[in-house]
Amino acid sequence: MFGALGGGVKGARHVLTLGVNLLYPPACLACDAPVTENGALCPSCWADTPFNTGLSCDLCGAPLAGGIEDAPVRCDDCQHTARPWSHGRAALVYGATARALVLGLKHADRLEIAAPAGQWMARAVAPLIRADTLIAPVPLHRLRLFRRRYNQSALLAAALGRALQRPHCPDLLRRNRATDSQDGRSREGRFQNLRGAIVANPPRAARIEGRHILLVDDVMTSGATLAAATEACYQAGADDVDVVVLARVTRGE
Repeated sequence: MFGALGGGVKGARHVLTLGVNLLYPPACLACDAPVTENGALCPSCWADTPFNTGLSCDLCGAPLAGGIEDAPVRCDDCQHTARPWSHGRAALVYGATARALVLGLKHADRLEIAAPAGQWMARAVAPLIRADTLIAPVPLHRLRLFRRRYNQSALLAAALGRALQRPHCPDLLRRNRATDSQDGRSREGRFQNLRGAIVANPPRAARIEGRHILLVDDVMTSGATLAAATEACYQAGADDVDVVVLARVTRGE
């Protein structure tokens, strides 16, 4: 009886999905062209999306010349800039369709982008996952969260957790002071702006101790935000910290 009931529920959901798709046909995430399923890119936008599938920097995910067989390697920036985390990955290179997707998620309430983005990030970071991995987003200050209504990095972290079947904690870290925008700041200015701004959230700090923490953000430019978040994890007793972003900004962007 329960098996039949389960089949009936699944059948009803399938019919409901078909009905919704008839009323609202699946559209490309980037251009609204028709696609076969929700959360997909049309062939043209897929070709224009710079997926970061080649050789990349082991610390920041920046794309590099060479073949995968040359890994692990570090880019020039990471040879001269201290990175407190152990490994960094990026699903996309910031630009073209990737830029539109990041800005849509961050500023245009395009929350549906998070689920497929989580799948792309999962493919990029899967080799780093451990049995004790806890996924956490870079936090927003409560005032910015109030204005934006959601933390896009938390949406990505939740989607990534589902894709990897690993736990995530949306409020593992917090910003203890509001920081000015990073836009227009020099590299040193970005790091100075974030210094001491991110800490472990006291009610959640015990979940950090002795664990592997995977930090999630939408974009990495200088790495200052992720560095501040990483330091907060180590101060709370993390065993190791890795980072993953949806898109890595490269020079010229």
